[in-house]
Amino acid sequence: MNNTEWKSKGEFITVFNRKLFVIDSKDVISSVVEKSQETMVVLHGYPTSSFDYFKVLPALSKRYRVIIHDHLGFGFSDKPLDYSYSLIEQADFALQLWKQLGLTKVTLLAHDYGTSVATEILARHNKKQINLQIDKFILCNGSAHIELSKLRTIQKLLKSKITGKFVARLTNYPIFRKNMRNIYFDKSKATNEELKEMWELLEHNNGRKVIHQLTNYINERYYYWHRWIGALKETQIPAKIIWAKNDPIAIPKIAELLHEEIPNNELIWMENCGHFLMLEKPDEWVKLVLK
Repeated sequence: MNNTEWKSKGEFITVFNRKLFVIDSKDVISSVVEKSQETMVVLHGYPTSSFDYFKVLPALSKRYRVIIHDHLGFGFSDKPLDYSYSLIEQADFALQLWKQLGLTKVTLLAHDYGTSVATEILARHNKKQINLQIDKFILCNGSAHIELSKLRTIQKLLKSKITGKFVARLTNYPIFRKNMRNIYFDKSKATNEELKEMWELLEHNNGRKVIHQLTNYINERYYYWHRWIGALKETQIPAKIIWAKNDPIAIPKIAELLHEEIPNNELIWMENCGHFLMLEKPDEWVKLVLK
C-alpha cells in the first residue's frame, strides 16, 4: 500500500484548531465492524506515522473498532513551526480527539514514542483527571526507561539544541533508509518501497523543519521519568507488554523492568524481530495483540 491509498482511508479532524489525520476502521471496513465492538485507540511511534499499521489494520478491525491518528507533527497531520511538540500536549490532543469521537471506553495500544504519550494518559487516569475508561493497555518496544535506551547517533544529534536544526536540514532519504533498516532484525523486511513511503510521510508538509523539535521527546523522557514510571507502578489497569527481543534501541532489559513494575501485566516476547514489530512480523504481532 502507498501513502496515497492510506490517506484515502482517513479524514482530517480539527482538534484545538489543528488538523489531525485520523483513520477510524468503522469508516474503512464497515462490513466487519459491529456497533457492539470494543474500541482500540492506537498511539504510533517516531519518526513515522499511522502508516506503520497498514499491514495489521484489517486483522485488528475484526475484533475492534480501531482508531489511529497521526500525532501533530507526524504523517499527514499539521506540522506547525510555532509549537512545542511536548508529549504532554500530544496527550492533550489524543484525549480531546477521542472525546470528540464520543469514546468513553477503550483499549489503549502504544508503540515507541506513543508509549510516552500513553504513560502521560495513565498518569492523568490514576488521578481521575480524565473521564475515560481504559479496559487494558498494550505497550510495544518503547524506551520508557530512557536511561537504558541505546539511542542512535542521529537521535542524539537531532535532540540537541545545538545540532538539531542543522542535522534536520541535512537529513535525507538515504540516511533515513539506513537508520530505519538497521533497527529491523530481518533487513529484507524493510523494503525500499515501504521505506520510501515512510520518508515521504516524514517530509510531507515541510516535516523536516520540525523533526528536531519532535526529537525533544527523548529529553522529556528524562524530565518526566518519575511521573511516567510512577504512573505505570500505580496503575490498576491490566497490561500486556509485547516486546521484540532484537530491538537495538528499546532493549529487552526495558521490557523486563516494566514487567517487574506494572502491577498486573503479561510479558510476551517476539523472537527474531526488530523495533517495528507490526511491520516486520505483522501476523505474529496481531495474534499476540488479540490473544
